[in-house]
Amino acid sequence: MSPGAHPGARPGTMPGMRPVEQHVAALTAALHGPDKAKSRLLAEMRDGLVDTAAAHADAGADDEEAARLAVREFGTVDELVPGCQRELTVAQARHTARTVALTAPFLVACWYLVRAAGDERAARQLPHAARLLAGHLALVATLAALLAAATLAATGTLARRLPTPHRLPLVVAWAGTTASAAMAVATLALATAAALATNWPLLAAAGALAAASHAVVATSSRACRRCATLPVTA
Repeated sequence: MSPGAHPGARPGTMPGMRPVEQHVAALTAALHGPDKAKSRLLAEMRDGLVDTAAAHADAGADDEEAARLAVREFGTVDELVPGCQRELTVAQARHTARTVALTAPFLVACWYLVRAAGDERAARQLPHAARLLAGHLALVATLAALLAAATLAATGTLARRLPTPHRLPLVVAWAGTTASAAMAVATLALATAAALATNWPLLAAAGALAAASHAVVATSSRACRRCATLPVTA
């Protein structure tokens, strides 16, 4: 640590940066989104504040006054949060879409595993309602996967040319919620099939994987719904 440096300051920053740290802390509390994206955004904002404060200090302001000037130039928390939250909401939508894209095809695989395993008795003896509902899992998986792929495209390369639809994150959130519910149905169907089948260990393992997929997608979808209902810029 250089002589005179504030003991709580990070290497490469000035002492007297309390206004900057308070500003970043307030933004941290106000913003919601994927941890990595949020941490990266806040780190970029903090670096910008530190650089601006350093410029004011070079112009003759003391460290704390330089920090206050930097915060004032960047804008208040209320001014910054909507735009930042929009960015994080899109990031959360991409995270949820990616999760759905990776897990939705499993809905089809789980159900067809009953037949592929060579035990028709399990499939025949499932309750009619369960068989009927399970028959729609392939459609749910296909629609969810297509929407997830479209979301990744719309918020990725296409976002450079076209604006991201304002309600897309909310649509992704509810699509993920639907997919997670279908995964819960798949878990129950596989558990029932395992109880009736001779090759129950394979079906039980598939049911456990379906339950784990349900938990992952449900968690991501819940976070996406929360982000999608927060105030953002158009």
